[in-house]
Amino acid sequence: MAEQFDLLVLGAGSGGIATANRAASYGASVAVVEHGPLGGTCVNVGCVPKKVMWFGASLLHAIDDAPGYGINVSRQGVDWGALKTARDAYVKRLNGIYATTMAGNNVANVTGHARFLAAKTIAVDGRELSGEHLLIATGGRPSVPAVPGAELGITSDGFFELETLPERVTVIGAGYIAVELAGVLKAFGSDVSIVVRRESVLRSFDDLVRETLNEELANDGINVITNTPVGGLRKADDGSIEVLDGAGDIVTRSDCVLWAIGRDPNTDDIDIERTDVALDAAGYIPTDAYQNTNVEKTYAVGDVTGRAPLTPVAIAAGRRLADRVFGGMEGRHLRYENIATVVFSHPPIGTVGLTEAQARAEFGDAEVKVYKTSFTAMYHALTSHKRKTAMKLVVVGSDEKVVGCHIIGEGADEMLQGFAVAIRMGARKVDLDDTIAIHPTSAEELVTMR
Repeated sequence: MAEQFDLLVLGAGSGGIATANRAASYGASVAVVEHGPLGGTCVNVGCVPKKVMWFGASLLHAIDDAPGYGINVSRQGVDWGALKTARDAYVKRLNGIYATTMAGNNVANVTGHARFLAAKTIAVDGRELSGEHLLIATGGRPSVPAVPGAELGITSDGFFELETLPERVTVIGAGYIAVELAGVLKAFGSDVSIVVRRESVLRSFDDLVRETLNEELANDGINVITNTPVGGLRKADDGSIEVLDGAGDIVTRSDCVLWAIGRDPNTDDIDIERTDVALDAAGYIPTDAYQNTNVEKTYAVGDVTGRAPLTPVAIAAGRRLADRVFGGMEGRHLRYENIATVVFSHPPIGTVGLTEAQARAEFGDAEVKVYKTSFTAMYHALTSHKRKTAMKLVVVGSDEKVVGCHIIGEGADEMLQGFAVAIRMGARKVDLDDTIAIHPTSAEELVTMR
């Protein structure tokens, strides 16, 4: 006989845990099934440990900048092992906090690999669990291409397993994971190359931030090799790994190759075919505006849906789902437009809303106006290595409603949040102009652009 719950959640990542805790707060009986550590990708092999490494890289950049301020300090080496130990301990502590919170909310924490037996019934290590409502929040995993020698490379998961810093690294990919890890590795002292299939990294981002980042990658000594589809990897006689192009020619030789070409949904090992839940061609679970799948009382949130794969999105969607289903908030759901996001590159990128190209495609050239600026932030007034800051506001219509804000530069990650609120509320350019600037800051440029 299956154990019965009001809500059965597959996956203890950000979306699954957020939904479970919110549903339990309304009195629902909830069980969460997870075979890995609590917190999913974000906590264990994503946002959290990545940001720790980004902070470390930023400190190294600050050490390089210190002499310009008359501070006599220099790099004395990096203890990668000590950093890894401290980082992993921090992550483990977060795992424990999740477990404590779930227990305090009376959410059953079931450890094991869930597989469907029927529509809303699963098997977990000999146990059977069933839910009146079922949420699939199994997340995703790094993609590895089907090319010869692909197994010689590691993924972003493998990056967090590195016991030592590789001397030479080739990162394959053009997205935010590729540029973030490349920047971290370079700051710590690796010789880094990025190989991309087309003409640039971050192709889906606004051209201003994309072009500025390409300049900064070059200034940092990161070799970006463009228009080069990878045909495979090969072990050389000296033990290094050769990256080959489609013609079989050697593109790079390095000690470590890191695949950062995207992510795949975790729907292929839960026997989902025993249900009627529909998948798209890539294995993602399509959902409507309310996170409903095609099966009644079966939902999906987070990366497994293929929509806006960001931790705060999964959390927000899950909590709203629980509010609607168990909290009596009819119509409660997440709106997926104007979602702010940050790329923790060096310098960081903050962006919300439409790119200039997207705005012109949606509204027409005549309706779109752009305000932009590029400058050296005051922080770099005395440094020898001067990073560029660039900003763009995209506005539409005669009232110049702001539909896009794009920033690259020191502090972009922190300054964007408030502007995201303003844009979501429908701010116009005149509203920004009428806001008194905070001086001297980089953020003031967003309210003084002409």
